[in-house]
Amino acid sequence: MENFEAAKSRDLTYIMHTYGRSDICLVAGQGSEVTDSEGKRYIDFTSGIGVNSLGFCDPDWAEAVAGQAGKLQHISNLYYTLPDGELAETLCTRTGYARAFFGNSGAEANEAAIKLARKYSFDKYGTGRDKIVTLVNSFHGRTVTTLAATGQEVFHNFFFPFTGGFDYVPAGDLEALKAACGEDTCGVMLEFIQGEGGVVPLDQDYVKAVAAFCKEKDILLIADEVQTGIGRTGTLLASEQFGVQPDLTTLAKGLGGGLPIGACLCTEALADVMGPSSHGSTFGGNPVCCAGANVVLKKLDGAFLAEVREKGEWVRKEIADAGYNVTGLGMMIGILPKKGTSAEIRTKAEAAGLLVLTAKERVRLLPPLNISWEDLKEGVKILLKTLDA
Repeated sequence: MENFEAAKSRDLTYIMHTYGRSDICLVAGQGSEVTDSEGKRYIDFTSGIGVNSLGFCDPDWAEAVAGQAGKLQHISNLYYTLPDGELAETLCTRTGYARAFFGNSGAEANEAAIKLARKYSFDKYGTGRDKIVTLVNSFHGRTVTTLAATGQEVFHNFFFPFTGGFDYVPAGDLEALKAACGEDTCGVMLEFIQGEGGVVPLDQDYVKAVAAFCKEKDILLIADEVQTGIGRTGTLLASEQFGVQPDLTTLAKGLGGGLPIGACLCTEALADVMGPSSHGSTFGGNPVCCAGANVVLKKLDGAFLAEVREKGEWVRKEIADAGYNVTGLGMMIGILPKKGTSAEIRTKAEAAGLLVLTAKERVRLLPPLNISWEDLKEGVKILLKTLDA
C-alpha cells in the first residue's frame, strides 16, 4: 500500500488546495471505525460531515448499491427508472410533501428551492417579487447563488458579482424579519439548527411565528435541512420537533448514506410550479445513489430514530456534566472548549484516535446514526480527555 507521505505529495501536486486537510489518509472503514494508510484505528464522530448516516460500508447499503451498479448505473432523466420513484414515494409519504426534485448536493437542492420560490411568485404576482430573506450566521452552499443566500459576510468575497435578491436578518428577531419582508419578498429561508454557524438551534416559538407570518403574507417558508434532515436530530426531519411544515424542505448529506444526492421537497400547492425544462440535473435521481438512499430510509424507522435521540441525549448529558456548554439535537452536537480552539481540539482528538469536526468556535459531533454504544462511549471518553487536557 502507498504510504502516507507519497499519497500526500501526489494530492498536493494534482488537487487544488481548497481544503485544510488533516495529516491522515483514510483507506478503509466499517461501521463507526476507520483505519488510515499507516494502520491506525479511529472512531469516527464526523460521518463525512453528516453524510455516512449508516457509518462505513453498511452491508445492506453496500449490497444495494453494488447490485444497482451491476444493473443500471445511469441513463438520464429522459427515461423513467425505478429507484428514484421509490425514493420519492417514500420521502413524500413519510414527510407529508407532494413532490420531490433530485439533484447532487445540498447546494443544488437549495438552488432548486430558490428557483421554485421565485417562479411561484412570478407565476402568481408577476415580476418584482423575488427577494428571499435568510438569517445572519446561516450557511446554504458554495455556488455563487447559495453563497449569496448565506448570511455570513466572510463568504461574500472574491467571487463578485454575487447573485442579487437576498437580504439577511438576525436569527430570533421576528420584528426584523417582518420589516425585511416587503412586497418584493417571495421566500424566507432558514436552518432549524445553524450547523456551519456553530450548531446554534433556533427558538421553537420564533420558528412557529415565522411560519405563521409567511403563511399570512403568502411568502414561502424554505427549510434547509441539508444537515439536520434524515434522522440527524432524532426525527426524520427536524421540522417535526419545531412544530411546522415548511412549504419547501431541502435535503442532502445523510440521504444517500455516502453517495452524492440532494432533494427538494414541496407541498401540494407547489407541485406543478416547475414544469418540463424549467429545471434539471443530469445526474439527479441517479439509480445507484437512489438505491443507497432507499436503504437509508428503510432503516430509519421509529425504533432507530428513538435510539438516535437516546444516544444524543446521553452524549450531551455526559459532556454537560463534565462542565462544558453543549448545543444541538439528536446526534448533531456542538461543544464549546474551555481551553484551546476548536481546531486545536480536533487535531488533539485525531492524535488520540477520534475524528471530530469544528463549527466556528465549537467542536462539532456528527457520529453515524447507528454507532454502537461501545464506540460511542469510547469516543466520548477520548473526547473528554482531549477537552480537559
